[in-house]
Amino acid sequence: MTLFIGTHHSKRDAKGRVSIPAQFRSVLKQTSHAGASATVAAMYLRPSHQNPCIEGWTQQGFEALSEPMAAGYSQFSPEYEDFVMTLFGDAHPLETDTEGRVMIPAPLLAHAGVTQELMFIGTRNTFQIWEPEAGARRLAEARERTKAAGFTLRTAVQS
Repeated sequence: MTLFIGTHHSKRDAKGRVSIPAQFRSVLKQTSHAGASATVAAMYLRPSHQNPCIEGWTQQGFEALSEPMAAGYSQFSPEYEDFVMTLFGDAHPLETDTEGRVMIPAPLLAHAGVTQELMFIGTRNTFQIWEPEAGARRLAEARERTKAAGFTLRTAVQS
């Protein structure tokens, strides 16, 4: 499976490392340049520009972000510079250790308000890392807005 699904809880260890959920590591390995046989999982982490959380991207997914920008903007325009700085300037390429742990950079933890405990939420092609209470609130909001809009899988497929 190459989708990030589910909600997983984790804690930072005494050295500040975080264990990436096994299902997420599997997706990261499958979509990395090294392939599923890799002993480490490669990813990109960046602060979300929509929510107080950290976004997690596969290598392929993060690299694909640049493709539409190359076609849509002049590389020397202020809009292009703003966009690439927003997406790439605060991004961090990381690899897990052989135990599946990473050291999340302090600015990302601060952006998400994370101290010791974290909540990983799968969001299909990406994942998010939240402070647990904030993540639970965001999940509840998403459920309520989806319900209020009458959104169903059938309406999503037809759109």
